[in-house]
Amino acid sequence: MTHPGTECLNTQYRFKHFFSKKSLIFNQTNSTNMIRSNIIRYRVSGIMNHPIRDCLNTQYSLLNTLSIFLVAIVLLSSCKKGDSTTVPTVAPNLIFKFKFDSTQARLNNIGATAAMPAGHAGQNPLMNKMSAHYIELAQTALTQIGNGDVVYRAPETTVGGATAINFAQSYFAANGDIFYSVPISSLTPGDYQYLRVSLAYQNFDVKWHLDTTITVPPGGPVAISQDFPGTVASFVGFNTYLTSYLIKTQSITVNANRTQGYWGFETGGSIAGFPFSTSNSGQAPANATTVVNPIASTSPIPAGSCLVTGAFAGGAKLHITGTETNDIVVTVSLSTNKSFEWIDTNGNGKWDATKGEQIVDMGLRGMIPSF
Repeated sequence: MTHPGTECLNTQYRFKHFFSKKSLIFNQTNSTNMIRSNIIRYRVSGIMNHPIRDCLNTQYSLLNTLSIFLVAIVLLSSCKKGDSTTVPTVAPNLIFKFKFDSTQARLNNIGATAAMPAGHAGQNPLMNKMSAHYIELAQTALTQIGNGDVVYRAPETTVGGATAINFAQSYFAANGDIFYSVPISSLTPGDYQYLRVSLAYQNFDVKWHLDTTITVPPGGPVAISQDFPGTVASFVGFNTYLTSYLIKTQSITVNANRTQGYWGFETGGSIAGFPFSTSNSGQAPANATTVVNPIASTSPIPAGSCLVTGAFAGGAKLHITGTETNDIVVTVSLSTNKSFEWIDTNGNGKWDATKGEQIVDMGLRGMIPSF
């Protein structure tokens, strides 16, 4: 192992090992300096006084030449003439955005104006986010569900038994956000008069009222009449499989399917100087969720679904040729006009959650798509 060739091989190993530990990277400006700097370190440590310094110097020369060669390649690749530069093309998309509007008309299941039923009350919820399960473009009022151009269907699962929306794979969007985008080239060319969107989940803020008397020692009874903020996680899809979900800051574990109208509620605040925070969950009555479909007489939807239907604004038709060169943005305006509805047992128009006033309807009250 004292042969000069052996010593040269050993030095090559040490040299390679040194640079692998330093994670040497050849770049445009400092590769040569880095190599020289590391060679100097070897000189200081006495390695360059070794009898095989010529071998190491040869390696340095080769590496120095290689670094210059690599720099030249990088520089040449960055100095192409402008007329030969290839700019990637971006295919135009059909883009869907949510808009939540509390001033939009409040409609019933068949698209007629709906007053608040006697004995009920409602609020305009402040929408935080929403998810959709299904999007379809329908050519006419006679187009049956599934016979239009179905552009999106969210993941589903049977883990909980019956087929259900897989909430863990849902995508959420706030007011003004994009909730889905699809290349126009993938659509079936034609004219579309209606949009159908199956809404799956809503997260919104409401107020609830507390009207009671509590005993606060040592002062005695204290009358409370106060509104508190709360957040509702509302599941309006036909069926949703939930492991757990976050309402605002608190989570509820389910690990099962939940049908349309299931909700979770979280609230907190201070009562007579005492802070509190709590959450619970419940279920609205079956088939009580409003799902607006103005063409119900010619193109009905399944019971228990939340497939909201709306005509494009102003009677316009969405014209798709498949050769579009620009994006088409569809704003899906959803009515939140008193869409949070409960049974108002005392007639005060406030949601007295602690007095058993039941939530009955959280369905959106109409949809107007426009582009």
